[in-house]
Amino acid sequence: MDLDSASIGMVIALVILVAMSAYFSATETAFTSLNRIRLKNKADNGSRRAAKTLALAEEYDKLLSTILIGNNIVNNVATTVGAVLFIKLVGEQRGPAVSATVLTIVILIFGEVSPKSLAKEHPEQFAMFSAPLLKLFMVILTPANFLFSQWKKLLSIVFRNSEDDGITEEELVGMVDQAETEGGLDEHESDLIRNAIEFTDLEVSEILTPRVDLVAAEENSTMEEMASLFAESGYSRIPIYHETIDNIVGVVHEKDFYAARYRGETMVSNLKSPVFYTTGNTQVSELLRILQKNKAHMAVVVDEYGGTQGIATLEDILEELVGEIWDEHDEVIETFQKQADGSYLIACSADLDDMFDLFAVKGACAATTVSGWVMEQVGRVPEEGDHFEAEGLDVTVTRVEHRRGIEIQVRVLPEEEPEAK
Repeated sequence: MDLDSASIGMVIALVILVAMSAYFSATETAFTSLNRIRLKNKADNGSRRAAKTLALAEEYDKLLSTILIGNNIVNNVATTVGAVLFIKLVGEQRGPAVSATVLTIVILIFGEVSPKSLAKEHPEQFAMFSAPLLKLFMVILTPANFLFSQWKKLLSIVFRNSEDDGITEEELVGMVDQAETEGGLDEHESDLIRNAIEFTDLEVSEILTPRVDLVAAEENSTMEEMASLFAESGYSRIPIYHETIDNIVGVVHEKDFYAARYRGETMVSNLKSPVFYTTGNTQVSELLRILQKNKAHMAVVVDEYGGTQGIATLEDILEELVGEIWDEHDEVIETFQKQADGSYLIACSADLDDMFDLFAVKGACAATTVSGWVMEQVGRVPEEGDHFEAEGLDVTVTRVEHRRGIEIQVRVLPEEEPEAK
């Protein structure tokens, strides 16, 4: 079977057409998969090609229609040329069937799968490589792109999309997870970004120091009693209450106290500074703005009855962003301690979401701490030795003080195997 010059020309044309099909397929995948942030960084660092590629990506609808039109044109032309070639080579009866079989395999392997796989591995590099030629095709196919843009507007009117196209919080967290997986962020950096993203959802009730843990002084306390309280607690600020802790009337700073004591002051009530009040359902971000504006470090959280629910400090807020902050006077408390047998000893003051995250559990509970969850599960004030199973966890209460759970031991229950039929 000898090939004449016309057949050779058609073979060369087929090779070029398949190459163009590969170009359009790879370009589509590259612009769909590229990381715009990475591309923008390259453009900011002086890469003109990256800047031009980013500009093309901003015209995605026009770009996509150009790629699809171009790919369909070259594939249809390749089918026609192939049919003519194989009819000439093997005859009219078998030519169309042979042409369809051969071109389907060739275009699938060399015009679709292979170029798309390669472009998916290096989307930014291929997008920058293909950008100049793609820009030329976009200019050539401007009339067709205009028609398709009008058609899209018509479809948008018919099929209205009521959803917001903005990036959601979940999508942002997903991007951070992907960046950590790909090595762009370490664990500490990704945790910091996640905390910042989720910061606006936090309410003061989730970060406060509860009433039962408050260290406070009555306003008629002596200077010696206050000095002892500062020494024993290690705190730099102590709330002052009138008659009952539900009526906190101010706060005394350690520096002001010792300065006044040195001057001979004898009345603690004369040392208190104004205190700010907030509610448990106030957003933490809003409380941060209030404390910054008033140059304060502490706010009293009141409940629906006007009583004291707890206090929230600037340190509590910052710890939600950067994690636990310990100074040289703090007693470091490990809320999650892994044991040799694989179980965990968990402080009941720990955040419930942190415990669920540790065990990859998607539990639902109104409580914010492990202690509240334990009370909900046992249905009463917990006692040492209480045992229950929930959310795939085996839980035993190991320590209780003053009608309050202090520590639990948690084991992960083995997954139940489905019964054989």
